[in-house]
Amino acid sequence: MNQLTENDLQLLSRPLYGFLTTAEGSLPPQPRPVWFEVTEAGDIQLFSAPDTARVRRLHRNPRASLVVTAPVGEREQWVSVTGTATIATDGAYAVLERLAPRYWDLDDPRRAGDLAAMSREQWVRIVIHPQTVHRYAV
Repeated sequence: MNQLTENDLQLLSRPLYGFLTTAEGSLPPQPRPVWFEVTEAGDIQLFSAPDTARVRRLHRNPRASLVVTAPVGEREQWVSVTGTATIATDGAYAVLERLAPRYWDLDDPRRAGDLAAMSREQWVRIVIHPQTVHRYAV
């Protein structure tokens, strides 16, 4: 139940947005779309600005989930990963540089400029260590 299957990995390797949700006591969940990747160890990682609400929430309560779904027009499929998240100050720029060409056409000068601007900003790396994986596929 806590392992990603080959079908899960196929979906998660596509340039789809993941919806990251962090826990905050009695407040309702606040999912946000994010770029993400699966590590060789089977963790989910992404990058974030260090001063965001999601990072502050994860410092207080490291529970997080990520849901990824196939786009409209395809057969229904989704994967939900829930687990403990860690925040690392190293490796965020490498994640950004790997994910940018997955989500953007960097031959487009505007996107290349966006990436250059993002590379000058400060980032942290969020790693979700899966404890539970749920899935659905038709």
